[in-house]
Amino acid sequence: MTETLDTLPKLLAHNAANWPDEIALREKDLGIWNAISWAQYNDRVRQFALAMRQLGIVQGDVVALIGDNRPDWVMGEVAAHAAGAMSLGIYRDALDAEIEYLLTYAEAKLVLAEDEEQVDKLLNLGDRIPSVRHIVYFDPRGMRKYDDPRLLSEPDFLALAAQSTPEDYDRMVAETDGDAVAVLCTTSGTTANPKLAMLGGRALIDHTRAYLEVDPKDSSDEYVSVLPLPWIMEQIYAVGKSLVSRMKVNFVEEPETMMHDMREIGPTFVLLAPRVWEQVAADVRSRMMDASRFKNWMFDLGMRLGRQALDQGKQSALARAILFRALSDRLGFSRLKSAATGGAALGPDTFRFFLAMGVPLRQLYGQTELLGAYTIHTQSDVDFDTVGVAFNKDVQVRVDQPDPNGVGEIVTRHPNMFAGYYKNEEASRADINEAGEMHTGDAGYFNDQGHLVVIDRIKDLATTSLGDRFSPQFLENKLKFSPFVAEAVILGDQRPYLAAMLCIRFPIVSKWAEKKRIAFTTYTDLSSRPEVYGQIQSEIEAINATLPAAQRIRKFLLLYKELDADDGELTRTRKVRRGVINDKYGDIIEAIYADRDAIPVDTTISFQDGTTQRIKTVLRVVDLAPAEHAAQAAE
Repeated sequence: MTETLDTLPKLLAHNAANWPDEIALREKDLGIWNAISWAQYNDRVRQFALAMRQLGIVQGDVVALIGDNRPDWVMGEVAAHAAGAMSLGIYRDALDAEIEYLLTYAEAKLVLAEDEEQVDKLLNLGDRIPSVRHIVYFDPRGMRKYDDPRLLSEPDFLALAAQSTPEDYDRMVAETDGDAVAVLCTTSGTTANPKLAMLGGRALIDHTRAYLEVDPKDSSDEYVSVLPLPWIMEQIYAVGKSLVSRMKVNFVEEPETMMHDMREIGPTFVLLAPRVWEQVAADVRSRMMDASRFKNWMFDLGMRLGRQALDQGKQSALARAILFRALSDRLGFSRLKSAATGGAALGPDTFRFFLAMGVPLRQLYGQTELLGAYTIHTQSDVDFDTVGVAFNKDVQVRVDQPDPNGVGEIVTRHPNMFAGYYKNEEASRADINEAGEMHTGDAGYFNDQGHLVVIDRIKDLATTSLGDRFSPQFLENKLKFSPFVAEAVILGDQRPYLAAMLCIRFPIVSKWAEKKRIAFTTYTDLSSRPEVYGQIQSEIEAINATLPAAQRIRKFLLLYKELDADDGELTRTRKVRRGVINDKYGDIIEAIYADRDAIPVDTTISFQDGTTQRIKTVLRVVDLAPAEHAAQAAE
């Protein structure tokens, strides 16, 4: 049976036939959770697919989807596959230029857009997206003012399905081919425009089954979909695992209500990106700022007991009684049977925080081209300094050309890899060697327990002018464990010492400032306050105390704005684009290493709504070891 269920539409039809009334999806709307059964899921996908066929969507075409995580997003994707098309997910916060690039490169014919916000982006592109023939929108609010022949409302779109019969859809599903490309999945694009990895339906399903062998799920499990659906890991969970294991997938009302909605569902599994785990940990510490002295004492005691027990491979019953049980319930984690993080490295301090709390957190590692994760910690062997071991014997992971310390490039192969990059054979040949192995571009090694340790991107590993090697990513993650630090960029490659450019976590620092009665107006103003600098300095000094001398941060400054994916400084998955940072802030970086203690800034920043703001300020550079620095300069 599993051999014949080699596409997502076939799996959906199978589930609808065998468990028609079982809940498949839930969506919260106006405060109410609305359940969708497998039969309803299949019926709506059938309507979508038949409507697409009436619009001329056939084998080899591309259907793009953009908007928040919604059931209709997932249904539109499966329907595109049923129509023989490839689906292309676009991040909901993508800007016009990004959308233009993806739609024209993929030559998408149909776009499923959630609402007016997304339609605006598409219409603003005018004739720059000539391949797009139809734009279907699902939320009619604000749409009456538009008059574009490409636009189709949801009712008009679904009405097209009436021109076909259910038998037509059955034939379409039967004709789907598991070996055909089903998903065009964007890579992270840390250095340039993202590439489109071609993923087959059979490969996605088979890799999902391999994943389920090491992290089992079934129809009793509850999952809350909060990570962007264009990301490969959310594809595996919200689409792949949902259809293969019948795990229930829940969609929150709004991104801002995520934690509240998650608590209502009480998921048995969560997958959150490192930045979200970091945000949750920071929010917990932020709440403690408003707590009484006794509650802070209890919190510190519970965390200390929890960490001590964790170091002994145990859980503290007392810590759970006085802190962790209530905290887990408040966060919606009380029913968790497993939890995961992936997409980037999670700092060891943040990892320890959640493990001490009793969250069964495990680290994943993978790439879009490898269908997401292919290593994971086993439940009995979690090491927060590693990414665990391969799923099974079919996943081959090796370290290429290791140095004397065993560090080299991580190279991987397994049976369910991508089929290459869409319209980019040159890049495919560059990343896949003759043995069919994927060169990940990551540096790593195997420890004595056989766990894979990922250090950083090879191109990002740095060496000071004194010959000391360091990983910027490792240090940045340690800094971001602080509730006051939102983003960090470590400098020092071919420089005499390490420096850091930091962005404050505005919601928490502003609350802290209000409690301290520190007056401020804007983000720029707050980040320049001497009291804020003093607090950040104490945080860095505490981190420096845990690091070897050569990896300690010598200088730092607080940037006048947050790093933003809209400005190209971060990828959509919040990874630092170091090339952009070096170009954009080159003058500031040079001033830091020119031993200037104040750097004047006069610049203009643009907002997503098209407005601009002039920023005129002076960045203060703090030297954490001025005496040592002066001695070195004298030499």
